[in-house]
Amino acid sequence: RQRGPALPAAVGALCRALPPHARPAPDTLRRARFDRPQASLDFWRLLYVLLKQIHGGRWTESDAIGGQVRFVKWALWYHGYRRPQLQQLPADGSAGSRELLLAFSWLLHSLHLLELLLARNRLHTGDETSVCTCEDEVPSSQEGAGEAGAEDRVDVRYLQWLNGRLRLQWCALHAQHQEQCKLLHKIHLFTSGSHMDQNLGHFSVTEADLTRQPENYKQLFQLLESETMQLEAFLEWKQLEAVYWQWMETVLDNMAEEGSMCESQDAHMEKRRLPEVSSCCPWAERLAGQMDRVSRELLALQEQLQQLVAQRREKVAAAAELQKERLSATAGKIEESVELKLRALPCLSAPKKNKAHGSCRLVLRSKHPGRQRGTAGCVAQEAVPAVSTAEVIRGLQGREASLQAELQQLREQCRRWLQAVAEGWEGVICVSP
Repeated sequence: RQRGPALPAAVGALCRALPPHARPAPDTLRRARFDRPQASLDFWRLLYVLLKQIHGGRWTESDAIGGQVRFVKWALWYHGYRRPQLQQLPADGSAGSRELLLAFSWLLHSLHLLELLLARNRLHTGDETSVCTCEDEVPSSQEGAGEAGAEDRVDVRYLQWLNGRLRLQWCALHAQHQEQCKLLHKIHLFTSGSHMDQNLGHFSVTEADLTRQPENYKQLFQLLESETMQLEAFLEWKQLEAVYWQWMETVLDNMAEEGSMCESQDAHMEKRRLPEVSSCCPWAERLAGQMDRVSRELLALQEQLQQLVAQRREKVAAAAELQKERLSATAGKIEESVELKLRALPCLSAPKKNKAHGSCRLVLRSKHPGRQRGTAGCVAQEAVPAVSTAEVIRGLQGREASLQAELQQLREQCRRWLQAVAEGWEGVICVSP
């Protein structure tokens, strides 16, 4: 494989494309290729910081190496990297740099690590909000929920208190959000026509404050420059990515060769060791007899195990038949509930539109037709078209109507259940609140 000088450039671009606080030296990857112990601690820290960012956790420089090793092993197992050689590495982080290089490359390919980190660490200079017009499935009420045991019962007054507290916090949050929207509208309206980008036309809160107090945003400029350099390194990495994966193939080949050499050496030593033991030990014949007896017992146990497996298969087949009958009955109930939900959905015959999902920049639309502007780009992977506030409100209103219909249906089911319970009580009169 002819790599030439492209390999150092590819490794350097990969390191520069990583976040600044988790950026390793290119020489760390080259030392890990030869399984040098000097690169182990650097690789444990690199994987710890990257996986902490993916999982939204905080990290500090003072985190103990034992905790970092445990977290990295758990996170890699969670993402599907089940290589036992990695789980067997020492907890002090003193060895295994080549195994860590292999795990890092697996994350790079399977999770699209660079793209994920670039999207997560992107600087937000505009006024953005999350838009979601997708219709999430609402879990249906479980049957037999009223048959809970005495230990699962909760005082109704406590539930009412929790509901009131939740409503109060929701109202306070809603009022704060309304006040924020009013202030954003004022800033967008007063700065209309001032932005160089004609698709936007107005400043965001950060941009408006930048024009008033530019001396307070030196750190923002430095972060923007760092992000620009990181994006340039990512573009260079995409051009040289094939060289890196060819280099990783050589790493895997070397690991396979070393593994086969170790196995052949162990087998050779075992062959040399066995005749010496049998020739110098007087109790070798007795040991051979014991091994024969153990082998016969193992064969008997194997036959019993096969019989148990056959009986177990028969039981599993019978249980599967019973499960099919239960599933058919459950499927009938699910179909009935789905039909009821479909009847409650408004505008069922209307054509389906692309559902918006993700974080979009807030852009003030002009009331004049000739000066309308769309939203800016969306952070989500798939490009979402411009979404107006009226469209989002109409979609939410339709969703609210369907949920209200479902709530009414659940209330009706609860009322019927209460009536059935009340009929079994003689001499008791139930008055609805």
